[in-house]
Amino acid sequence: MPATGVQQTKKRKFVADGVFYAELNELFSKELGQLGYAGVEVRVTPVRTEIIIRATNTQEVVGKDFKRIQELTSIIQKRFGYEKDQLALFAEAVDKRGLCADAQAESLKHKLIEGLAVRRAAYSVVRFIMEAGAKGCEVIVSGKLRAQRAKGMKFKEGYMIKTGEVSNVYVQKAVRHVLMRQGVLGIKVMIMLPHDPAGKIGPAQQLADIIEIKGEDKN
Repeated sequence: MPATGVQQTKKRKFVADGVFYAELNELFSKELGQLGYAGVEVRVTPVRTEIIIRATNTQEVVGKDFKRIQELTSIIQKRFGYEKDQLALFAEAVDKRGLCADAQAESLKHKLIEGLAVRRAAYSVVRFIMEAGAKGCEVIVSGKLRAQRAKGMKFKEGYMIKTGEVSNVYVQKAVRHVLMRQGVLGIKVMIMLPHDPAGKIGPAQQLADIIEIKGEDKN
């Protein structure tokens, strides 16, 4: 939350927190998009505010001699009025890049900006996600793709649950907007994570329709 000395109502606090998060996300997407930026988390402690940047390439995010992360810290301090010891930035590595919807949405965004064909760029992302061990994925690109009239293209593979509580647990979603010469393109990436009993690369909770048949206990 931004450092302000004014007492806020709960409603104003939620709005201020939302604006703060949105501005951070926009800044990091612009500055760290090509370094595999995959999201940000804000933790407020009594002593300071901690901002954790999730990325696939943490060494580049931190920079040589911590130069880049110090520059980002300075920008945020000036923008939101933090004192020197009230703010700390950390970089956290993403375990599997192919199973991170934010990282794949950023990857697709930069491929489109570089001029790669939509179909080729989308299929390369879908293939990368499935090779990483995902149960399924769906990529939607919409806007003025080739002609003047806007349309949407959908690329999907594997198994995808879209309704119920299970979709909130198993499906990762990310949305990005690409400013192209012909207009704005919208990107949506959905990844169905695999089941992982350890809970590292996917949910530990098993799907409701999976039945395990255990052998007879002879004792």
